[in-house]
This record gives sequence, C-alpha cells and structure tokens, in this order.
Amino acid sequence: MNTHFSFGKNGIDVSVQDGYQCQVLRSRTAPALETQAEALETVLGAALDRPIGCEPLAVLAAGKNTAAISVCDITRPAPNRVTLPPLLKRLQGAGIPVGGITILIATGLHRAATEDEVRTIVGPEIAAKYRVVSHDARAVAEHRSLGATSRGTPVFIDERFMAADLHITLGFIEQHLMLGFSGGRKLIAPGLAAQQTIKAIHAPRFMREPLATEGSITGNPLHAELLEVARMARHDFMLDVTLTQDRQISGVFAGHPVNAHAAGVEFLERSSLETLAEPADAVITSAAGYPLDLTFYQTVKGITAAQHIVKPGGRILIVSECAEGMGSPEFAGNMERLTGFEEFLEQIRHSPVEVDQWQLEKLALTGLKYELFFYTPGISARQLGFLASKAFNGLDEAVAAFLHGLPASARIALVPEGPYTFARAEAPVLSR
Repeated sequence: MNTHFSFGKNGIDVSVQDGYQCQVLRSRTAPALETQAEALETVLGAALDRPIGCEPLAVLAAGKNTAAISVCDITRPAPNRVTLPPLLKRLQGAGIPVGGITILIATGLHRAATEDEVRTIVGPEIAAKYRVVSHDARAVAEHRSLGATSRGTPVFIDERFMAADLHITLGFIEQHLMLGFSGGRKLIAPGLAAQQTIKAIHAPRFMREPLATEGSITGNPLHAELLEVARMARHDFMLDVTLTQDRQISGVFAGHPVNAHAAGVEFLERSSLETLAEPADAVITSAAGYPLDLTFYQTVKGITAAQHIVKPGGRILIVSECAEGMGSPEFAGNMERLTGFEEFLEQIRHSPVEVDQWQLEKLALTGLKYELFFYTPGISARQLGFLASKAFNGLDEAVAAFLHGLPASARIALVPEGPYTFARAEAPVLSR
C-alpha cells in the first residue's frame, strides 16, 4: 500500500507491504467557506461586525489611539494574509491610525522571524506599511509584570502589547498536545510571555496532568491557567479560524476571547473528529509537513497525537523532514544528553524548569508507553541521544524496522497529515 504523506514542502510516499490491515486516517474538516478572496473577506468582515459574545470590533476600537495584534509565527500555517486586512480596515475605520497599530509575532521561545518570514506571515503589503515585530521571551526587561495567577504563575507579557489601548489575537484552532486546542489565549501566553511565565506554565505539575493533552479542554488545568493569564493581560478580542487539509478557511470565530474560542472548539470537534473502530497495533504518522516539521521540537506533536489511536505498548513511526534541525539549543542539548525516558522524567521532577524541557517531557511520557521509530533526515544520530537506535537514514529502512515482528494480522493506522488529523479510537485506549 502506497500513501502520500505530508513531509517538508513536497511530501513523501510511504509504502507498506500488502497483507497488513491498513487504514488511512485523513484530516477531516468542514468544507472551505469561500475560495474567492473578495467573498472570503466579506465573511470575515461579517464575523468582525457581528462577533460572538461582545460588541463589534469597530465599536471596541472607537475612541482608542493604539492597538496591538498578536499573530502566529512561521511554524504555524495561520492565514494571516487573509484575516488581517478586514481586521485592519475596521481598526482604521474606527480612528486608529496606521502608526498606532503594532503587529506582534507571537514567538513564545521560538526564534525571531526573518525579514522574508515576516513577509510570508503577514504579506508583503502589510509588512511594508505596518509595524511588525517579533516577541523576544528572553528580553525580560521588555515585558510588563502583571502579578501572579491564583496558582502562583508569575505573569510577564510583552510591554508593546500591554501598552496598547486595544489587545487582539489572530490565530487558528487545531488540537494541541498540552492545551487541548490552540488559538485564543495561546497567542497571549506562551506567545507573548516572558520566559519566566513560559517556564512556569510548562512545569511538570501541568505537563503530567492526564487532561493536559490533545483535544482536552474541560478540566484541563493548563487551559484554565492560560485563560487567567489572558484575562490579566486584558485580552479584548480574538479572531480565530479553522482550516481544511489544504489550509483553506472552514470556519470563522470572532469576538469575546473565551466565548468565541469555545465556539470554535465545538465546531472543530463536531466537524473534524475521525475515528477508528478500535485502537491500532501500530501507527505511521507525520509532523504535518512544512512549516510544522521544520524542527524535531515541533515533530514531537505528531508523536503525541498518535498515542490516542494506538493500543498500549504499540508502535509509532514518525516521518518528519526537520530541515532546521532540532530546535532551540536548550532542547537540542537535552536530547543529545538523553540516556533514558525514566531517568529524564525523574531528573526534572523537582528541578528548576529549563527552556523547552517540556517538549522532551511529553515525548518521554509517550515513549514510556509506546515503541517509537523515527525517519527524520535533518537530524543526526548523535543529536537523538539514546533514541538513535530507532532512527533510520532511509525511509524504506525505517518502515522495514517498524514492521519487523508485527503479525500479519496487525492493524496499522496511516496518518499522512499527522497532528492536523484529530483522531480517536472508539474503544478506550486503556493507558489514557
């Protein structure tokens, strides 16, 4: 069986020999709203003028001199080029001048955007006309202290965002390995937060919560924590979308940051959930291709998403280009020094949180339950630490090792779009 997987910018064909019970799980979505730019702008405009749970954006902007808009960085396929123009039009129509609008790229602890990436993220016309800047979590002095949450998280948010009269986020909603779903509050923290805040919300007390996982909102303590942070940062308005497999807009959710985000999540759950009749014995998945599979750090999301459809002790093979390598120096260092998952989890249990340890923590928690295999050509064996024995230089070699020893009756799930496929097994996965 030959299946085309998302991989880098062009994809890759994964071949599984005949005989196994293979099922392809596609990213199931609602249909695209519109394909014509003018018609889509009308839909977006209507959402801004008749938002969920609050007054229209133009009304909120009236009498204000400045606005800050938080947008996703290059690792997310957010359609900012499409969603920004109608939003900017309403801000200016309400009296906020071009010079009073700041677009902040919500990098969290990711690197700053290059000039070319800025043009990709917001479009060349907007990049040339408006102030577009990258957030820098490590520049602590560039953040405003807002106190602490009820759980004790210190809250520091980018001063350029806080100094504005109106605070807006612009993103998209997909499943997320810790927060349940992305979008909304995530564009405040970790997106615009200082590293002290980011470390606190990624501490083991949140990462090891069973409900801090993909598709989980109700009872997820990390979701509740970030809602509190966003309230402290005066999150005034959000515009989130849902996307089809080919990155077209399938839903628009604008308005009150809590109500509109909840509506978007409900829509995604209703329109996009794909199911298996029972957990698979093994899963071949991807990191969703470019831009998410630029680094191994982001690749972890494909692995953790797959655990919801594979039986305890089953196998997961991830294919990811990793054209930019591991990710941050801190994450790369931890990976290279990794000698075992149990040792790592015990080591960080009561230690001060280090930058990006949480992604490796999520990988370790998954790796204790499932057998992991890797085809990540942008990563060397040395960089993978003890995982190098399960990493392969060629795709065929990786698939062969993954299949070796599986019975002929094995059920194999193939997930070409990786974490962009919101999937669950109908029978309960007992390890969850």
